[in-house]
Amino acid sequence: MQNKGFIRVFAIALALVCIYQLSFTYFTSKIEKDAEEYAQGDLLKEKNYLDSIDNKTVYNFIWLREFTYIECKEREINLGLDLKGGMNVTLEVSVIDVIKSLANYSKDTTFINTLNLAKKLQRDSQEDFVDLFGKAFDQIEPNGRLAAFFNTIELRDRINYNSTNDEVLEVIRKETEGAIDNSFNILRSRIDRFGVAQPNIQSMEQKSRILVELPGIKDPERVRKLLQGTAKLEFWETYENAEIYQYMLEANTKIKEIEDAKRELDVEVGDSAVAEELTEELKAESTDLADLIDETTDTDTAEEEISLIDRLESDSKAIDSLGATPEDLMRDYPLFSVLQPRVSRDGSQLLSGASVGFAQKKDTGKVNRYLNLKHVKSLFPRNLKLLWSAKPIDDEGVWFELVAVKITSRDGRSALDGDVITNARAEFGQDQAKAEVSLSMNGEGAKIWARLTKENVGRQIAIVLDNYVRSHPVVNQEIKGGRSSISGGGMDIKEAKDLANILKSGKLPAPARIIEEAIVGPSLGQEAINSGLISFIIAFVIVLLYMFFYYNHAGLVANIALIANIFFIMGVLASLGAVLTLPGIAGIILTIGISVDANVLIFERIREEFIAGKGYKLAISDGYKNAYSAILDANLTTLLTAMVLYYFGKGPIQGFATTLGIGILTSLFSAIFLTRLVFLAFMDRNKVLKFDTTITKNAFKNVNINFIGMRKFFYGLSIIFIVIGLFSLFTRGLNQGVDFTGGRNYLVRFEQDVNTNKIQSMLKNVYDDAPEVKTFGEENQVKITTKYMIDSDDPNADDIVEEMLYEGIKPLLGEGTTYDDFKENHRMSSQKVGPTIADDIKNSAYYAIIFSLIIIFLYILIRFKNWQFGMGAILALIHDILIIIGIYSLLYSIMPFSMEIDQAFIAAILTVVGYSINDTVVVFDRIREYLGLYKKRERIEIMNSALNSTLSRTFSTSLSTFIVLLTMFILGGETIRGFIFALMIGVIVGTYSSLFIASPVIYDTVTKSETIRVLKGKRKK
Repeated sequence: MQNKGFIRVFAIALALVCIYQLSFTYFTSKIEKDAEEYAQGDLLKEKNYLDSIDNKTVYNFIWLREFTYIECKEREINLGLDLKGGMNVTLEVSVIDVIKSLANYSKDTTFINTLNLAKKLQRDSQEDFVDLFGKAFDQIEPNGRLAAFFNTIELRDRINYNSTNDEVLEVIRKETEGAIDNSFNILRSRIDRFGVAQPNIQSMEQKSRILVELPGIKDPERVRKLLQGTAKLEFWETYENAEIYQYMLEANTKIKEIEDAKRELDVEVGDSAVAEELTEELKAESTDLADLIDETTDTDTAEEEISLIDRLESDSKAIDSLGATPEDLMRDYPLFSVLQPRVSRDGSQLLSGASVGFAQKKDTGKVNRYLNLKHVKSLFPRNLKLLWSAKPIDDEGVWFELVAVKITSRDGRSALDGDVITNARAEFGQDQAKAEVSLSMNGEGAKIWARLTKENVGRQIAIVLDNYVRSHPVVNQEIKGGRSSISGGGMDIKEAKDLANILKSGKLPAPARIIEEAIVGPSLGQEAINSGLISFIIAFVIVLLYMFFYYNHAGLVANIALIANIFFIMGVLASLGAVLTLPGIAGIILTIGISVDANVLIFERIREEFIAGKGYKLAISDGYKNAYSAILDANLTTLLTAMVLYYFGKGPIQGFATTLGIGILTSLFSAIFLTRLVFLAFMDRNKVLKFDTTITKNAFKNVNINFIGMRKFFYGLSIIFIVIGLFSLFTRGLNQGVDFTGGRNYLVRFEQDVNTNKIQSMLKNVYDDAPEVKTFGEENQVKITTKYMIDSDDPNADDIVEEMLYEGIKPLLGEGTTYDDFKENHRMSSQKVGPTIADDIKNSAYYAIIFSLIIIFLYILIRFKNWQFGMGAILALIHDILIIIGIYSLLYSIMPFSMEIDQAFIAAILTVVGYSINDTVVVFDRIREYLGLYKKRERIEIMNSALNSTLSRTFSTSLSTFIVLLTMFILGGETIRGFIFALMIGVIVGTYSSLFIASPVIYDTVTKSETIRVLKGKRKK
């Protein structure tokens, strides 16, 4: 063995580096265990203990350097959110808002239509929004000039009336990129101030998207507010309730007309001019008539309707005298049935202030839809703007108030905005009971604030943040010095600090919306760690025992290499700062199978050399030499697949690809070089190691299967399976997860077994459509999928949907279960995928599969110098993919575990592609070798001999890999069971296709007269 000394030194160095990198994980784990014992279950006490030693030295590395606890935490193995719990968020900065800002919020019809068309084109395109904006403008105004909209005071140095459209688009692109970069920096500043340990924030390939990972988060609602708040602070003058009440009465009358007209529409639409007019209006506003009728015919329970009557009767004389039924009330007072007017208890007078009404959170959307109807909106003053309070006004968190603010400027902007704020800090108010945020303004802001307060003495000024009213205090006197504060709404000190953090970090240049979100509760993360480790250990032990059973002493050498391989993988992961996820553990376990394959190839070759009569040293030397080609080809094709998977995947899928890629490289080193060093060490001591046992010595020796002769039978069998699968695919389809369809997933655990149909029925009364409810693992655990409000731009949509989920299933959660209890103990995980990112995921999946097939075809074409080999491999891979997809289509409603088509499934497909091609290349390599050795034999004999000679290797590799996967399938937890099931099918189908599809295709496509390139690229003469 050449360079033996170098390999030995490299192995020792790699081992030392791995020990060094893994030592940080050891020390942090030890310290955290001490903290846990000290706290005795008190989480706050445990956190304080760890905070107290943040900057204390806890690790002295062989007296060369001291490391603090924080430094050790930065160097330990990072666990993914699926293993330790936390929140993963993908934000998209709204480029459309940046463009609107650059055009000074132009109201030009062409400009607005261009934006709308560009937004529509974005749904089915991967192009940059600025490019789509340019294309949309060319469609709407082919000869128009964009400079007409962007020749503003701010851009006059770069855009004039003579600027071409391309020049304008280039300026817009630079401005949007600057805005996105600025948003990234502001978000990073907010997260750093938030105080979470080991956060990760990074720009994604799509320039307008930002990935944020926050481990250990227990309050997702707080994080959503932190990330999505633009920090757009405004100070508005307000209307008085008495000034707006008459308009509200007129609005209620108009809405009643609309509702009456809709009820008569089916029967007498021709008899009512009002109905006709209003129907056209509703269509023009893109409101679905049937949906709106459903919404106004409220689905509340009788008890809720009676409570509405009680509330309104106590607050309104008019209703007091009606003696109306719930249906009459909803019909005659559609607006006031969801928006309670602010009148005195006896109904004799209107209450003072800018608040014009109260509504329950679940009704705020309906109020907005009513008030935004064209005929209703026209009744109100043009300079009126109605905004909801940011916080509920009651202790139960149910009621929100609607505040009337006054537009006093021509451009529709507030009297004063947050650009004048120089500092913001959280503190307690004068009564020391409630927190507030104290604000300081610059000189210009102080002057405007003094004038504004002087002109509004005795009235309220609304302090608005991101279009929600934070407070609306009464002005008692002129306020000089630029001082103000935000209070009210029961704000605690934590919320006050978050708000001050947002204001100090700066205003986002454009809104950032959550388009994808995944939350894993800490208990589910711990369960994932436990199940992952148990399955890993058991699978590993089974493989070690099998290798010893089949290969005797040589099996023990392979086991040393396997253990070293796992050690190297963990060390490299730690040194690269890579994240270990549950799919990553699956990748490591799959790597075990790949590592076994390399050892099996070498050992089978050595056994063949023994049979050929060679001596011990020569047999080992030639065995390694002859196995190199198959090992490299097989592992390189799998590595190429892992690279494609890493490029197109994200999150846990990238974790899987990372560990798989690292595992392939370390397994090559361990199997080829470390085992060789062990054999050489034994040979230096004149010790002979056995490569078989009495049972396995003659295994597969005299097997002579006519693979090529039976090819037509297996062609037919495969065609039958594929046709059945395709028929199911076109009739039943696939169970697509939210990764591909968009929507929200909630994994909810109950104290007792539950009925999915009952849950679905309960939630149907909450959401517009019945959500999908499926048992997930145990009978007391369900996965709930809904698309409710998935298209909404409301930054509170996620919180609203989750609160509605809680309200819907509350009767099943147990008495006394609060919303906080639900989030902490029952909602185990959640996932949100917006429609845009769902399309991106779907497109990435297609590209990943297509590119992997192309890359593999090209690699085999180059390596084997023959297109028939490449075609045989690709047909076998397509065969494998179609059968797996067909099985998932046939069985998704039968199997007792999730068989959703999601990113993990695509990862499984690509892994199967890598495994199958690994198997196929080994067989191809033997065919190529035999074609060079036995030139005078018939092709059918050569190919059958080559296939039979690989059976021992195929059996050992496939069986060991399948056992590993089966262990993971049984013990690895529900989260990845569907993923592992696809891999199990893939191992079986991939092994089958390598023997019965790929090789026979070569036989049928290579004619007798055609020459085949063999060995070193030479043609057969």
